[in-house]
Amino acid sequence: MRIFPGLLAAAILAGCNQAAEKPAVPPPRVDRNAVIFEPASPQLGSIRTASAEPQREAVLRFNGRLVWDEDRTARVYTPFAGKVLSIAARPGDKVKAGQVLAVLSAPELGSAQAEARKAEQDFLLAQKNRARIEELQAAGVAPAKDLQAAQAEEARAASERARTQARLRAYGSAAADVNQAFVLRSPLSGVVVERQLNPSQELRPDAAPQGGIFVISDPSRLWFVLDLSDKDLGAVRPGIEVSLSTAALGDERVAGRITHVADVVDPQTRTIKVRGTLANAERRLKAEMFVTGEIRVPAGIGLLVPGKAVYLRGEQYFVFVDAGNGRFERRAVRLGAASNGDSLILEGIGAKDKVVTEGSLLLEGVLASKG
Repeated sequence: MRIFPGLLAAAILAGCNQAAEKPAVPPPRVDRNAVIFEPASPQLGSIRTASAEPQREAVLRFNGRLVWDEDRTARVYTPFAGKVLSIAARPGDKVKAGQVLAVLSAPELGSAQAEARKAEQDFLLAQKNRARIEELQAAGVAPAKDLQAAQAEEARAASERARTQARLRAYGSAAADVNQAFVLRSPLSGVVVERQLNPSQELRPDAAPQGGIFVISDPSRLWFVLDLSDKDLGAVRPGIEVSLSTAALGDERVAGRITHVADVVDPQTRTIKVRGTLANAERRLKAEMFVTGEIRVPAGIGLLVPGKAVYLRGEQYFVFVDAGNGRFERRAVRLGAASNGDSLILEGIGAKDKVVTEGSLLLEGVLASKG
C-alpha cells in the first residue's frame, strides 16, 4: 500500500495534539451536607483549613462605667416647696449623719407646725374639761353621759396631737416651733459628692433635680457596671474577680469583684448589666468614668476555632469540616463565649477535626446550588 508522506505527517501531528489535551475535571458533587471535590479540582486551592484546639484560658473584655456605691449613698430631696435660706455644706465636705446641709423656708411646713400647735392646745383643753366634769360628776352635779363625752373628746384630741407631732418628727421639726424653717440633714456619714442647690433658690418637690439636691456618698468605695452580651453570661457569676482599667490609670489595673448579675436584658442596648464593688481608698477613680473589665475564664469543655470559620445561616451556626480526600462536611455547632478572635464550639466537632477558615462561602454556594 502506497503511503503519501503529507498524509502521514498530518496523522502524527493529530495524535500528538490529542495526547497533549488533558481531560476536563468533573464539577464537585454533593452528598447530603457534604461537598466532594476531585483531587485535581482547581477550587481546592482556594480552601484553607485550621485545626480545632482544646480550650485555653480565655480573657473576656467588657465595657462599662463607675457609679456611686448605692449601699453607701443617699440622695437628699425636699418634701416641701420653699426658698433656700442658707446652705451649710459644699461639694467635698465631710458630713456626719444628722448634720445640717441647708435650711429652707417652707410655708407648707409652717402650716403643719401650726396644725400641731393647735392640736396640742385642743388636747390640753380637752384634758382640763374632762378633769372638771369628773369633779362635777363625783359631786353628783354632772350626769355620767357628760363625763363619757368629755373622755371621748380627750381621746380624740390626744389622737390628733399624736398624728400631727408624728408628722413633724418625720420631717425633723419640733412641735413647739412655728417658723416654717425646714432643715435638710444628711441621713448618713460620708462626703458631699454632688450639690444641686444655690442661695435663694426656689424649690418644688415635683421639679427637684433628678439625682437629688444633695448626694452623700463614700467615694472610697465604688460600683462598676459592665455590659455583657447573653452569649458571655455563662462565664460570669457573683464572686468572680474582675480586672479593671481606665484611661486615668494608664497601664495600671485595679481589682473588683462581681456582686450581682441582672435578671433582665436592657431593652435599649440588648445587654445584661453586671455590677460589682471596687475599693478606691486613694480616690483616684471617679464616678461615671468609663472602664474596661477583663474576666479570665479557666480552660473548660469545648474546642477553639478561628472566628471566621463559623458562619450564621438563619438562626443556626455552622462550620465546614475537612473530612479528607476532597470531602468537606457542613456541621451545625453550638457556641460558647468568644475570646480574642476565636470561637468556642461546645458541640458539633471533634478534637482532631480541621475546620475551613477560607472558602466556606464557596462550599455553601455549592450545597445551595445542588440542593
